[in-house]
This record gives sequence, structure tokens and C-alpha cells, in this order.
Amino acid sequence: MMQSLLRVVSLGVVCAVLALLWPWLTTGRAGAGAPLWLALIALHPAALGLQFVLQAWQARHDTAPPATPGQRLRAWAAEWWFSTLVFGFWQAWRVQAQPDHLPPRDPSAPPVRGVVLVHGFSCNRGLWHDWMPVLRQQGVPHVAVTLEPAFGSIDAYATVVEDAVARVQAATGCAPVLVGHSMGGLAIRAWLRALPGAAQRCHHAVTLGTPHQGTWLARFAHTLNGRQMRWHNNWLQALAAAEPAGLYRHFTCLYSHCDNIVFPVTNAMLPGANNLHVSGRAHVDLIRDPQALTAVFASLERPGTA
Repeated sequence: MMQSLLRVVSLGVVCAVLALLWPWLTTGRAGAGAPLWLALIALHPAALGLQFVLQAWQARHDTAPPATPGQRLRAWAAEWWFSTLVFGFWQAWRVQAQPDHLPPRDPSAPPVRGVVLVHGFSCNRGLWHDWMPVLRQQGVPHVAVTLEPAFGSIDAYATVVEDAVARVQAATGCAPVLVGHSMGGLAIRAWLRALPGAAQRCHHAVTLGTPHQGTWLARFAHTLNGRQMRWHNNWLQALAAAEPAGLYRHFTCLYSHCDNIVFPVTNAMLPGANNLHVSGRAHVDLIRDPQALTAVFASLERPGTA
């Protein structure tokens, strides 16, 4: 579903650019509709800018390390470029360009632990387009899921995560590391709650900009999964209440003081987890920070029997 929707949006942007440029190319003058097309093209960077303004306003009361105006400006520019690439190309047109990697297991070789990649809200497996070649090059088996229905309950994603975990575990003989960006981290926690024995089948979980305590911005969300990410809502409180003591010790949570989607940014932390601050990265751009893959590779090396 998301792939089709993003294709429509990306084609619409291309048409807007062509409509804006065509009068200049043919007559050397701007057409009468130029202001409208410029407004449409400027909608994305303007919306990002508003998010950063709201995040800076909320950051007045946040305990995270403060971001400077220069860091926010650079984060806005990087997010504009990278989110355009991710949503306009990778997730719209390159969803299956990088296949899952589950090579046959060599019984004579030591077992190799795998990874399950779980994207966030309004995304698909194309989010991990740049990650999967790196994992493959390092010999790490992995599966990247697409969560459907795109705007349904986060609880419904437990079956998608379970299928991916089962595939990786069957191929490797080891419990995988689960990696979730944004809402994907909540999908991992929902899977852990829903499936008996799931905690024993998760070697470690790494979350990147996940709204573990919700996010202020979700007050404007009206989809079911969007409402489940509202700040301290009933669904999140019930999820936390159902989790056993000590579970968060098996989590590494990356958060950034320039996160334009999850704020207050400390809402991306879990008590007792290995909470790592990433400096100067916006929400989607967080997956490009070297600390993200470093945290995953470190998790793969954590001692464990499963």
C-alpha cells in the first residue's frame, strides 16, 4: 500500500517540477501558475521546518543535551535531502531492490546470528536500502519486513515480525537481533508482548528514534497506529505495564536532540536500557549515523546462549 501511495506522491512532485520549468524552457518566462507549483514544491521543506520549530519549542523542558541553532539547521537540510531520497525513490521504486539474505547454513562452521529490520510509520522495507548491502557484505543474515496494514494497529504487526524472526532463526539456528526505526521499535515491543516465549527468541533489540513514551507530534495523527503513538496514551501505558521487569536491559535505544518527529526526544529512551545519544541527526537521517550500525554489530556480539 505505502509503495503505491509514495509512487503517486513522487510522480506528483515530478509533474509539479516539470509544470514549473516548462514555461521557462519554452518561452523563457515564468508561467501564470508558477506560484502554485513553487508552493507545492516548497511544502515538504516547509513542513520539516515547522517540525523543527516545534521540536525546539518543546526542547526547552527536555533533559537531553541541547542542540544549537546551527545543528538544527544542518539537521533540517540533511533531513530534507535524505527523506526525499527515502520516500521519493527507495520506498517508492526500490522496495525489492535489496533482497533478504538468508544463505544456507554450514553445519561445520560456527553459527552466525542474524538481524530483523523493522521500519516505522508510513514506510516500508525500502527504508533499509543502504543497510542491507552492508549487512550482506559483513556476512550477516537478515530479513527486512513491510508492515501491513500501513495504518492499522501496531498490535497487528506482531505476526509480521514473528514470521521474520522465525525465518531468520530457522536459517541461522540463533535468536536474531531486532532493529526498529521509529514505530518499528513499538512493533518489536508489541511482538514481545503478544508471542509467548518471544523474549527468549530476541537476542537484543536496537531502536532508532522510537517513541517509546509517545511523541507530542502524534496529537495531530488520526490513523490507528498514529493515535497509539500519542504521548503517554493508554495503549503505550498498557504495553509498558505488560512488560516483565528487566526487559529493557535487552534494548539499546538511540535518540537525537534534533529528532523532528519524536519529541520530547527523551521519549525515545527506555528506563534501564542502553540509551545512546546521537548528535545532530533528524528522525529519518538517524539511520545514516555510524552509531546506528555500530550498535547493531555490537548487539550481534553480545554473549548469549540462544
